[in-house]
Amino acid sequence: MNIITRFLNDESGATAIEYGLIAALVAVAAIAGFQTLGTNLTGTLDTVNTALQ
Repeated sequence: MNIITRFLNDESGATAIEYGLIAALVAVAAIAGFQTLGTNLTGTLDTVNTALQ
C-alpha cells in the first residue's frame, strides 16, 4: 500500500510533461514565424528579380 501512495504522490513526471508541452509550443511558434518570414522573403526576392530584369 505504501508503494501505491508514493506512486500517486510522485509529481516528477508532471514536470517533464510540462517541459515537453512548452517545447512543442515553442516549436509551433517557430514554424509559424519561419513560414511568415519565408513568404516575406520570397516577395522581396521576386521584387529584386523583377527590378534587375
